[in-house]
Amino acid sequence: MKSIRRLLIVNRGEIARRIARSARSTGAVVIAVYAPSDATAPFVREADLAIALRGSTAAETYLDIPQLLAAAQATDADAVHPGYGFLSERSTFARAVIDAGLTWVGPPPAVIDMMGDKLSAKALMAAAGVPVLPTLQLGISDDLTNLPADLPLPLIVKPSAGGGGKGMHIVNDSRELTGTLATARREAAAYFGDGTVFVEPYVPDARHVEIQVLADEHGHVVHCFERDCSIQRRHQKVIEEAPSPALDETLRRSMGAAAVAAAIATGYRGAGTVEFVVDGQGEFWFLEVNTRLQVEHAVTEAVTGLDLVREQLHIASGLPLSFGQDQLAIEGHAIEARVYAEDPAAGFLPATGTLYEWSPPIEPAARWDSGVETGSIVGPEWDPMLAKVIAHAPTRTEAALRLALALKRLRVRGVNTNRDFLVEALGHPEFLAGRATTNFTERDDVRLARVPTVDDVIVAATAATLVGQVTRHGEMRRLGSLPSRWHTGVLPSPSTAFAIGDRRVTASYELRRDGDYDFCFTWDTDTPEGKTSESIPGVARIHGWSAGLLDFELNGKRIATYVATNHDTWWVQTEQGDIALIELPRLPTSEVAEVPGGLRSPMPGTVLAVFAAPGHAVSAGAVLMIVEAMKMEHRIVAPASGTVTEVKVAVGDQVEAGTVLAVIGEPGRPPS
Repeated sequence: MKSIRRLLIVNRGEIARRIARSARSTGAVVIAVYAPSDATAPFVREADLAIALRGSTAAETYLDIPQLLAAAQATDADAVHPGYGFLSERSTFARAVIDAGLTWVGPPPAVIDMMGDKLSAKALMAAAGVPVLPTLQLGISDDLTNLPADLPLPLIVKPSAGGGGKGMHIVNDSRELTGTLATARREAAAYFGDGTVFVEPYVPDARHVEIQVLADEHGHVVHCFERDCSIQRRHQKVIEEAPSPALDETLRRSMGAAAVAAAIATGYRGAGTVEFVVDGQGEFWFLEVNTRLQVEHAVTEAVTGLDLVREQLHIASGLPLSFGQDQLAIEGHAIEARVYAEDPAAGFLPATGTLYEWSPPIEPAARWDSGVETGSIVGPEWDPMLAKVIAHAPTRTEAALRLALALKRLRVRGVNTNRDFLVEALGHPEFLAGRATTNFTERDDVRLARVPTVDDVIVAATAATLVGQVTRHGEMRRLGSLPSRWHTGVLPSPSTAFAIGDRRVTASYELRRDGDYDFCFTWDTDTPEGKTSESIPGVARIHGWSAGLLDFELNGKRIATYVATNHDTWWVQTEQGDIALIELPRLPTSEVAEVPGGLRSPMPGTVLAVFAAPGHAVSAGAVLMIVEAMKMEHRIVAPASGTVTEVKVAVGDQVEAGTVLAVIGEPGRPPS
């Protein structure tokens, strides 16, 4: 047995903090490494020892194997945990750790190699009796003009060496197949250094169900039941749960047995996940093996009572599993939601900024695994996940409602998030009925953002106006003998105008002698027929204002809400979650000049590729360049046919959201 006493965690954010908690519980010293942009991050501050990495990009820091091994040597680490992402599934890193005489907390490098290629993994699974879908492999040099004519539709194209949903395409029309395959091969070569792709039948209305396995070096293998990961966007998971509402005991036993067979066939050791696709008739097929800890491991921990990181450390130390399959059972139901810095309404594009406030609620009870805090800067360099939130309850419905309420009460201000989308999904009838599949977001028309009611907006506008008035009154220099708002003449009622989406609400108010405020709310909405306006009266009274909490009364209803402001933005927590109001200036401001034909970056990031040059004729939909941020790539496409007149950026350039990247003129128009 190799005792782990000093553990180096070669990762960042939420997962670094998560691993550290379990490592400390075993008595190990926790060592962190960090990129310069993470110098003030919680995972660095909470470590027993931390080593700064040179460089700024992922390649220069968390992916720099020599630099990480040097950190291990400098800190006398005896073990390395890779977390997930970065180097967690790189066999070259696992071998380097082992060759350096350190304990690798993960499966053997040979297993990582074996499972890293999806095609070889599928062949091994088929030999082990695990159900697999039929596959057609296409190398980078294979001819695409002689494809079999009887390929069943729909199909899904996947990169052999890929992961994380990148480079995947669904084909519903045979006329699109050749072009899609060519695109997929280029993407696979760019993303993963291997242009090999394969096609297999696409299973519509399917479930994505994975089985957690644990295996030690003494020949013991168990499964820890399943997780349902069907709620996705961009082929990436956002809501996971255990157990799956689609599995009965018979199917659960069959899939568990298949996962154990897969682990045995590979010679697996450590914690891993065998992923399957399940159709509506209860048939299932192998997808892949993830040779690492999964983001969603917490729901398995909640229903089994296990600490999977602790089990990883014990297995890596050479200890046998302390339990058998018959000692594991499912207790209750757990659901996890991933809170991302992104804008669902804009195609889930990553968002950046500073977290003006990050405050998870105390109630209802939930597990918050996060890598951020108030003041954290969310930049374009890293994955945009801010936190995982896990609710565990006796029943599935209670877990869903508890998680939704916890998300509503989360105060996350300063960065756009998918919080409202998660709340909408958790409360959707199809999800609550347990019928959601991998196309749930598109098929069931899940609202990407909450549309506040008029009542919610009035509550928010009242709260923001009252806090603004109290704050200005407290800061005002005036004669102490004069009452608030005393004037020598007659002035119109003060008012504050706010924008929320395409709506505008103006709150006019007067302070009465009894301390109440008379309000008049003017509610303007832009419609296709023009602007509509509605006036609504109200009476408000302040009962207390302290530490961001406003206790006030509006039309006889007493409300306690948290209010925060930064520059012209106000955040008010209503019953259904935060509402962000933009306080409009009293005088008009100049607009940003529009560039005719200009294509702007939808997000801050790095220009990854440029496919156009001045003078090129392009057709509508042509990809002109790719901008990458937070591990997500966004294609900049031509909105219409024309001629490229300007290309304002080059590969490697850092751009801000709204930066003009290229300009397209009329067809045949020469570049300027």
